[in-house]
Amino acid sequence: MRIAVTGSTGLIGSALVDSLLADGHQVVRLVRHRSRTGPRPDGTTAIGWNPLLGQVDRAGLAGVEAVVHLAGAGVGDRRWSEGYKREIRESRVLGTETLAAALAGLDEPPKVLVSASAVGYYGQTGDRVIDESSPAGDDFLAEVCAEWESAAAPAERAGIRVVHPRTGLVLSAAGGAGGRLVPLFRLGLGGRLGDGRQYWSFISLADEVAALRFLIDREDIGGPVNLTAPEPVTNAELTAALGRALRRPTPFPVPRAVLEAVLGELAIEVVGSHRVVPRRLLDAGFRFEHPDVDSAARAAL
Repeated sequence: MRIAVTGSTGLIGSALVDSLLADGHQVVRLVRHRSRTGPRPDGTTAIGWNPLLGQVDRAGLAGVEAVVHLAGAGVGDRRWSEGYKREIRESRVLGTETLAAALAGLDEPPKVLVSASAVGYYGQTGDRVIDESSPAGDDFLAEVCAEWESAAAPAERAGIRVVHPRTGLVLSAAGGAGGRLVPLFRLGLGGRLGDGRQYWSFISLADEVAALRFLIDREDIGGPVNLTAPEPVTNAELTAALGRALRRPTPFPVPRAVLEAVLGELAIEVVGSHRVVPRRLLDAGFRFEHPDVDSAARAAL
């Protein structure tokens, strides 16, 4: 297949592109810098887009059969100032609007748009088990996720199958939250965050990529799909699993007050609880390579 990917240099995007290339697919990267467009040494082709200005090289999308849209400012990359919260929202909503409109306007639109979302859609849910039938929350990230998903409506109206993978915490030492946590654990400085009782719905990077490819291929699946391991765990349990995988102690809990002082509003997410399960993936027969936290922690390292 000829598959277009936004966010192709991020943690998930890089792994997805490698997986697609390994199986002989053609990959078109959407990049923001004109100087980086054209054929690349890895066999991919890069085309230009400017998501904030509504610009896409539509000619470069000709013949694309599937699109995976992963681009967006990192939620945990900076402290949440009002300016950065605006960037988080606009990078997702405007980018999705731009891409969806461009795909809808093609003479031959792709069959499927897999447009990223996150478990933050559900807001803070405590220890309640949440699946795709649960309503949206009402905090900042929940509102962003709801707008992010709605922004893909032009593609859906054009007859493109649209899937929204609501991803949890991707466990990997290569980047994301895991990339920040693992070095501390290697030094024996890891520990639970807050009281550790908050649920973290995780997924291994390998399962994230496999699930995205599963959603590309399954013509009967549309709408929201949770991308999390079958058994979410608490932060304390995840901390213990990382310690076991590295054979390091995890003695240094970080009090909530310290997290709030350092992270500001972002601390709400760190100590917040999302007990999310992948009901639709399981019902569709997807098989996880790393269904439990210990195997996912080992894979991350």
